[in-house]
Amino acid sequence: MAGHSHFSPANVEEHFEFTSDTRKKLMVAMVVGAVLLGIGVLFPGGGEHEAAHAVAGHAAEHGAELTGGAVSHHETSWNPLNRLWVNLWLNGVYFSGIAVIGMFFVALQYLTKSGWSSVVKRVPEAFPRFLFFTAPLMILLFIFKGDVIFHWMHHGIMDPANEHYDKIIAGKKGYLNFNFFLIRMVLIFGAWITLWTVMRKKSIEEDLIGGNENFFKMVRIGTGFIVAMGISASLSAWDWVMSIDTHWFSTMFGWYMFASWHVSGIATIILTIVLLKEQGYMKYVNENHLHDLGKLMFAFSIFWTYVWFAQFLLIYYANMAEETIYFLERWEGHGGIYKASEILNIFLNFFFPFLIMMTRDAKRTTIFLKICCAFVLVGHYFDFYQMIMPGTVGPHGGFGFIEFGTLILFASGFIYAVATELTKASLVAKNHPFLEEALHHDI
Repeated sequence: MAGHSHFSPANVEEHFEFTSDTRKKLMVAMVVGAVLLGIGVLFPGGGEHEAAHAVAGHAAEHGAELTGGAVSHHETSWNPLNRLWVNLWLNGVYFSGIAVIGMFFVALQYLTKSGWSSVVKRVPEAFPRFLFFTAPLMILLFIFKGDVIFHWMHHGIMDPANEHYDKIIAGKKGYLNFNFFLIRMVLIFGAWITLWTVMRKKSIEEDLIGGNENFFKMVRIGTGFIVAMGISASLSAWDWVMSIDTHWFSTMFGWYMFASWHVSGIATIILTIVLLKEQGYMKYVNENHLHDLGKLMFAFSIFWTYVWFAQFLLIYYANMAEETIYFLERWEGHGGIYKASEILNIFLNFFFPFLIMMTRDAKRTTIFLKICCAFVLVGHYFDFYQMIMPGTVGPHGGFGFIEFGTLILFASGFIYAVATELTKASLVAKNHPFLEEALHHDI
C-alpha cells in the first residue's frame, strides 16, 4: 500500500496487526500494574494514619467545616482496602467515559453527515469495546462496595430512628436508593453497549456489501445514540460522581463531567491515530485531518474551562455554605492534600492546551499533538481524581502504589481491548460514501 501515490476508495484497505511482541509488552504492563496494586494494599503509607489524625484534630477544632463533617466516618471505619475500591471506581468512570466518547464521536459524524472523518472513524469506533470490562466491574463494585464510595449508602443514614440519620440525604431517598441506582446503571451501560454493537456490526457489513443502505441505518443509530447520550451523560455524572458528595449539588455538573470525558476521548483518538501513523498505518490521514482533530481538542479544552469556571464563579459569588464546601474541601480541607492536584487540574487542562494548540502549525505537527494529548489525558485524570477522592477517602488520599498500579492496569487493558478490536476490520471504511471526499480533504 505504501507504493500508491494516489489513494482512492478502490485501493485503500489495510488491516492492523496486533503483534505478539506488543501483546507481551501490554501483558507485562498489566502485571506491573497488578504488582504495584498489591504492594499498595499490603504496605499502605506509613505516615498516612498519623497525618489523618492530625487533620481530624484540626477539623474538630474548626467544627469540621472544611471536610463536610465526614472526618468521623473516615476515622471510625477506615480500611486501607477502601482506597483500592475507590481507585477502581475512579478509573472505571474515567475509562468508561473515554470508551463511550469513541461512540459519541462516530455517532456525531453520522448525524452531521461529515465527510472528512470517514478515514479516521475506525479508531474511535473501536473504543467502546472496553465497556465490556468497565461495565461489569463498576456494577459489581457498586453492589458489593458501594457503601465505601457513597455516603448515602451508609447503614441507618435514612432511618429517623438511627443515630446516623441525615435529614438532607433522607430527603433524596426517592432517587438515591440501591435498587433504582442499580437499574439506572444497568440501563446506561446497556444502552451504550447495545447501540455500539449494532453500529459496529453495520459498519463492518458496509465494507463487505457496499451501497448506501447501511450508511443511512448508521445515521439513524447515531441519532438515537446522541439522544441516549444526552440523557445518560448527565445521569451517569449525577449518579457515579456527584452523589459521592451527597449534600452538595450543581445544575452544571452533567455538562462539566461530559466536557471532561469529551476532551479526554478526543485526545485519545488523536494519540491513537498519530501512533498508528508512526507505525506506518493510516498514510491516507493527512495533516488536514489532524488539524481538524486538533481544533476539536483545542475547542473542547476551552469549553471544559468555561464550564469549570462558570460552575466555580456561580458558587463563589453566591457564597452559600452548602455550595462552597465543595471547593473549600478540595482547596483547604484534609490538611490541604488536594490543593496541588487542584492547581495542576487548571494548568494541565487549560493553560497548556491553550498555549500549545493555539497556532495552526501546532495542530498539524505530530510532536505538538502528542505532547498536548498527554497533558490533556493526565490533566483530566486529575480532574476525576479531584471529583471523586476528597468525598470518598478524604484525608487518606494521595498518590502511591495503589494509584499508579490501578492507572497502569486500566490504561494497558484499554490499549489491549482497543488494539484487539482494531484487528477485526479494515482501518479505513472502504465503502463509506464520503470516503473519496475524505481522501482529498484539504483545509
